[in-house]
Amino acid sequence: MKIDKKILMGLILIAIIAGCIENEETQKTIMVFCGSASKPAMEEAARIFEEKTDIKVELNFGGSGTMLSQLKMSKQGDIYSSGSPDYMIKAEKDGVVYPETVKKIVYLVPAICVQEDNPKNIQSLEDLTKPGVTVGICAPESCCVGGYAVEILEYNNMSEKVKPNIIVHAESCSKTATLIVMDKVDAIMGWRVFSEWTPNDTDVVYLKPEELPSIAYIPIAVSIYTKDRKSAQKFIDFLVSEEGQKIFARYGYIATEEEARKYAPNAQIGGEYELPDNWKT
Repeated sequence: MKIDKKILMGLILIAIIAGCIENEETQKTIMVFCGSASKPAMEEAARIFEEKTDIKVELNFGGSGTMLSQLKMSKQGDIYSSGSPDYMIKAEKDGVVYPETVKKIVYLVPAICVQEDNPKNIQSLEDLTKPGVTVGICAPESCCVGGYAVEILEYNNMSEKVKPNIIVHAESCSKTATLIVMDKVDAIMGWRVFSEWTPNDTDVVYLKPEELPSIAYIPIAVSIYTKDRKSAQKFIDFLVSEEGQKIFARYGYIATEEEARKYAPNAQIGGEYELPDNWKT
């Protein structure tokens, strides 16, 4: 029996459309609320994960405190990842993540980041107090690295000396890092890894080990609002796998506590930090 060509083409077209609709309906999607300290590596990891699994990853970046607030207010999202453990501790206390799913991805070390070739010759915390030196930090009430900057200044009794030179409070880690790239300030108090993101524009000035009270790590966990816990867990497992760690290593992140402690052997790893009243706005 012969089938009319027009009918045959129509049937094929219907099948293609139906297949496309089915794929759209069945493709899994997970939403991640993520502190931007992990931004460049997380974006690449999500892209590779999508190619491997066909699970779409929607990334939302911002200050860790802002992302936590958005997660709680929206009551949606599959994963929460902060730029340091203090915000994950808050997330656990607020009951918005499953504590048993918390994993450490990589470690972060605070440092001073300066413009390429360090034109102001900034070599220490003390140099941030010099007249004419402009400094940027991340907003300490909503951003992990901002809180660490404040902790360092308070720990070293440098707050009142450096404060007059702080001219920018950026919204997130990634925006803090761009302050140097865009020549907005002479120095930022950020993560050491910022210099790895833009090596042609940013140099790093390491703090003395005794000046660092804490170093951090990037934690990640499944949100209690997840609608697909299995896919969310699969993405987390990928990030902490050997392949995931290699992606983060390409962007200069530190994989182990042992390596992180080379910069600060006696520093505390993470923990809660209460912002002093004199830094609250």
